[in-house]
Amino acid sequence: MTAVDIQDVSFAYGKMPFIEGLSATFEEGAVTSIVGPNGCGKSTLVKLVDGLYRPSSGRVLVEGEPTLSMHGKERARKVAVLAQASRPPAMTVESLVACGRYPYQCHEGRLGQKDREYVESAMKMAGVERFRSHDLRHLSGGERQRAFIAMTLAQDTGIIVLDEPTTYLDIRACHETMQLVRCLNAQMNKTVIMVIHDLDLALRYSDNLMVMERGVCSYAGTIDEVLESGAIEHAFGVNIHAIATSEGRSYSLFPA
Repeated sequence: MTAVDIQDVSFAYGKMPFIEGLSATFEEGAVTSIVGPNGCGKSTLVKLVDGLYRPSSGRVLVEGEPTLSMHGKERARKVAVLAQASRPPAMTVESLVACGRYPYQCHEGRLGQKDREYVESAMKMAGVERFRSHDLRHLSGGERQRAFIAMTLAQDTGIIVLDEPTTYLDIRACHETMQLVRCLNAQMNKTVIMVIHDLDLALRYSDNLMVMERGVCSYAGTIDEVLESGAIEHAFGVNIHAIATSEGRSYSLFPA
């Protein structure tokens, strides 16, 4: 089944066309990474899925419903979007995770018993329970990113969209973050769509890849299908060499 369906979408910043006639589907229950050179439209696509941007033509469907036909809270009950890393707010981990319950709260903004249960479950799943009272600003990059992922879990959606989730993280934290993403997919059947700049991480931890160039999808498919197509080499000007390891495959990339 299809979790997110992009149907012939175009978008412009002012009068300048940026995305033109983009069509793509994202499989339910899979981890799909969107890769492509800087400025190709990856983060813009995330904002279109999130309903922050309105396409000039075409439409975006989330679980079969047009995003723009839904109210903000209704859309936020279907898809949780974690934007690119920015300066962390001055709040505790538990307070941040509780923000994920916003789509379910009334005007008073108070957490009910069910909300608190989701917050506790999300912190446990993301492995940040012990940091519940810690100020986000005092955590390491990897710990902080786990807290933000816990916030998306508390939102209780079937679809999670992550925009550059490993930015500013060291190598160990990058792999720990990606392992958490795979765990959420395997144990909770979350559909995960990631914009990611690190090709090795995308190839190692994804089921499917979508390669973007200049506002269009140049190729999409399984890892093996995309590798066989040569789309990554064309988009980035690199050669890819797969290396078999005890844990699967790793990838080395060299300038073409």
